[in-house]
Amino acid sequence: MSMERAAWSSLYHATHAEQDHRPFSAATLRRIGAFARPRARALAWFLVLSVFTAALAVASPLLAGQVVDLIVAGGPLRTVVALAALIAGVAVAEAGLGLLVRLLSARVGEGLIVDLRTSVYDHVQRMPVAFFTRARTGALVSRLNNDVIGAQRAFSDVLSGIVSNVVTLLLALGAMLVLSWQITLAALALLPLFVLPARRMGVRLARMERERAAHNAAMGTRMTERFSASGATLIKLSGRPGAESAEFARRADRVGRIGVRTAMVQEVFFTALTLVSALALALVYGLGGFYALSGGVQAGTVVSMGMLLTRLYAPLTELAGARVEVMSALVSFSRVFEVLDLRPLVAEGERARALLNCSPEVGLPNPVPSTGEQFMPEGPLSLELEGVDFTYPGAWQVSLASLEEGADPEAGASSPVLEQVSFTVEPGQMVALVGSSGAGKSTVAALVPRLYDPDAGSVRLGGQDVRELTFATLRSKVAMVTQDGHLLHESIRANLALAAPGASDDQLWRALEQARLGELVAALPQGLETVVGERGHRFSGGERQRLAIARLLLAEPEVVVLDEATSALDSTSEAAVQQALQGALSGRTSLVIAHRLSTIRAADAICVVEQGRIVERGTHAELLARQGRYAQLYRTQFSEGEQVGAGL
Repeated sequence: MSMERAAWSSLYHATHAEQDHRPFSAATLRRIGAFARPRARALAWFLVLSVFTAALAVASPLLAGQVVDLIVAGGPLRTVVALAALIAGVAVAEAGLGLLVRLLSARVGEGLIVDLRTSVYDHVQRMPVAFFTRARTGALVSRLNNDVIGAQRAFSDVLSGIVSNVVTLLLALGAMLVLSWQITLAALALLPLFVLPARRMGVRLARMERERAAHNAAMGTRMTERFSASGATLIKLSGRPGAESAEFARRADRVGRIGVRTAMVQEVFFTALTLVSALALALVYGLGGFYALSGGVQAGTVVSMGMLLTRLYAPLTELAGARVEVMSALVSFSRVFEVLDLRPLVAEGERARALLNCSPEVGLPNPVPSTGEQFMPEGPLSLELEGVDFTYPGAWQVSLASLEEGADPEAGASSPVLEQVSFTVEPGQMVALVGSSGAGKSTVAALVPRLYDPDAGSVRLGGQDVRELTFATLRSKVAMVTQDGHLLHESIRANLALAAPGASDDQLWRALEQARLGELVAALPQGLETVVGERGHRFSGGERQRLAIARLLLAEPEVVVLDEATSALDSTSEAAVQQALQGALSGRTSLVIAHRLSTIRAADAICVVEQGRIVERGTHAELLARQGRYAQLYRTQFSEGEQVGAGL
């Protein structure tokens, strides 16, 4: 490596390395070793070949010096040609080993990225919904990208760089001291002029790089918000495109000015180091020439010293920033492990059992198999909530301060949301929850599929506490449609397949027809392959909810939870979807949260939730007759001229 390249490399690492002075325990190093262990053989070959490559880098200057001495001495020609051929062979071997080292480096590094990313991704997927409501999406993505890549550098760049640079430095220094210790000491005298600027300029450039990164991140956030369908609509409706452009131009100009300063500092640094490099080489040739003419050393020695100088300065420059690089890699590992160490608040128990259907003719096995499987009769399951209390968890319970913005890890938890909530939905029944906004209805719905766990009491499915069931059982037995009807930025087919990955086209079209979307999707040029857009913005709110309902119909669950699943539908669409839902909910246990009370008149029971408690329960007619809270809600939604009891 040339001195100029070494200077740039050192400057780059000093600029981009993350400064952190937190202590790192032996446990952290052991965990790093655990990730590296599956690739121990490749890593060992990687290090061995790095040492050989470093040794070859020092061999060439020594051979070149011998060639010069032979030329000055007048031969023999055969030896000169042989040494030249050997130099060529060393160069070819060095190039070949360099490619092999890079291949091993890429395999080890990229393999580590795969392992780390997969581990973090899998772990994050196991986190409860409360985690995602608090953590910033950008911070999570950064852990999967920037920090994982930073950790990978510990193996692919930092480790090999330290090993090869130390070996090269020791061999080059030893060779130079043997050839001429006087010239070696003189050359080392200029070393501070070479190394210190890299460290000082690196700190200055790091500050500018962080400032530019912060401004770029702010611009990125601004663009993300304004380039989304909803954001772009808001800006157009606000009538401020000129102000938006001016603000963006101001931010972009600030980034541009920082870029100009950065470029000039880099150029000054490079020019200064190039000058120091030339002065060091001139010193070696000048002092070496003096000793050669006075008979102290041979001419070939001077040539070897000049070539070895780069093998000396380059590793020293690289090693000058090695500590920063090592700390940066350890910081990245620490940030990755920080996420992996965050325990999910909602987790599957070690003795979780599955609920498996069996036909009534076969009957229930007795005793229950030792595998933990619980056999239940075929048909809908009962749903029970008994004495349920719930408070949304605090930040310290579900997230990390580093993943939130402005989070106080010591902040107390919120006030109770549910208190002593109890009700039963018998197999095949439909129970509706109604009440004011913020009363706790959606929270009750979230407890059924274990998006959250209650603080007290229990939620039971088929008589079994949901905390004692496997997640696979819950996902197969319970299906939920939320208020927003969220869709992924993928095709209609892919969004529907989330509920039934192996579903055929006929099954997909049948679900769409039942959700009153068949004609709409069939009219699209790409049909099922139509990409729905970010968050499904290519479709209306009602169409998104009907797609979510089609996904529910495709899942064919035994327990259905609808959290205001028809809130975004117009009257015509609502009537059509209600007909589809009546068929879909027939024979299934259903918990329905509705804002429009007209949609739940036929419910077997209605529970009125206010301030986290059930204050009334009964049928539609019974609750109207009581003239209580339900009657108030009902009258609010209907005009005085309409018969309150109509449609019963």
